[in-house]
Amino acid sequence: MTATADAEAAANELTPLADYLGSVLRRLRALPPLDLDLTQAHGNVLAEDVVAPHSYPAFDQAAVDGYAARWDDLSGAGRAAGGYADRSGPPGSRTVRLNVVGDLGAASWRPVRLTPGACFSVAAGAPLPIAADVVVPVEWTDQGMAAVEIFRTPKRGYGVRRAGEELPAGTLLARAGTYVSPALVAVFAATGIGHVVVRPSPRVVIVATGDELVDVGRGSQPGQVVDANSHALTAAAAEVGALAYRVGICDDDPEGLRGLLEDQTLRADLIITTGGTGTGPGDMVRRILSRREGGRAGPVTFTEVALYPGTALGFGTVGAEEVPVVCLPGEPGAALIGFEVLARPAINLLAGAEPVFRPSVRAHLLETITSPGGLREFRPAHVAERRGGGYTVQPLPGGKFTLSGLAEANGLMVLGERVTTAAAGSTVDVLLLDRRR
Repeated sequence: MTATADAEAAANELTPLADYLGSVLRRLRALPPLDLDLTQAHGNVLAEDVVAPHSYPAFDQAAVDGYAARWDDLSGAGRAAGGYADRSGPPGSRTVRLNVVGDLGAASWRPVRLTPGACFSVAAGAPLPIAADVVVPVEWTDQGMAAVEIFRTPKRGYGVRRAGEELPAGTLLARAGTYVSPALVAVFAATGIGHVVVRPSPRVVIVATGDELVDVGRGSQPGQVVDANSHALTAAAAEVGALAYRVGICDDDPEGLRGLLEDQTLRADLIITTGGTGTGPGDMVRRILSRREGGRAGPVTFTEVALYPGTALGFGTVGAEEVPVVCLPGEPGAALIGFEVLARPAINLLAGAEPVFRPSVRAHLLETITSPGGLREFRPAHVAERRGGGYTVQPLPGGKFTLSGLAEANGLMVLGERVTTAAAGSTVDVLLLDRRR
């Protein structure tokens, strides 16, 4: 049997990624809802539908600076043989003269009524006088104070915003599962909502494990590896919207690891470990968390998943509160791919966000690439929109160079288990990474 055949046979014994993800995500539930002040709710996901208690605008108001008037009093202003008149219009243009009986600003609150032949000077946002059905912009007038000459007639209703015109009371503003954006905060506030019921941002604790690890700020020496993972995964969790806490490095000490995880359950909704998920002599996380005690299976189950890079993933719960734990590989590129595939959907699910997976597109491949048979590969890529529509995708370094590829990527190509070669010009699935560029 060839090496390729051996690899494919081994891959066939792995758990399909879709099956594994389904089994994990079914064990998770969204966090209990909280009633939060509107400002604090930004960045969270609504746990309930939100309906407008009041209309927006709340009252009839001027939409522009000008003069609030009755359209019937203006009819014909500015009309001459040549059409509309203005200051430079042709001789013989008609104007309308109205008495200015008061000024109204945005803070005016006493109701006033227009009488025929009169108008009010109004600022944008000011309450509209009763019987007014048009606001003439100041530039269409001589800007008079006691009386004003109007050179041009707007259409009836111009410059007027009616109560509830944009959002009537009772309007469904947002459904449960909607992300509370800054614009949505403004909509809630404008319709009289001061607090909303949301799912809290998950508290995610990140732990890097391994006797070989040293902290950042120094180069690796033989027997030492700089801890890149805990920093990267903390940033990745924060990018999803979690409250991310980096614990740092934990040595391969069974009691130390158990004690650390027990302590972290007091402040975590999800714990992510990195390193030690394989079956080698130094993979202590797997040994410790999967160990059977009292005839029962360990709290975390480790599974060989048909995923590339990084096949070994762990999931379970720890502590009396049964806090979920996701165990990712120690190789930095594989850890970040494992986060995208497993931890990111778990965080979204806890937060009540929908959908839990990143958006994807179909894109035309610009370069022929190979992929390991029997594994679902997630490969860094750069996606671009084509002028005529659709997308193109340029593969970036993957495999053992996944980390450097991810640093440049704005997408992840997804190559299925049966794909061993993807030809240039073929169409592939690409997950879109929300990178700010």
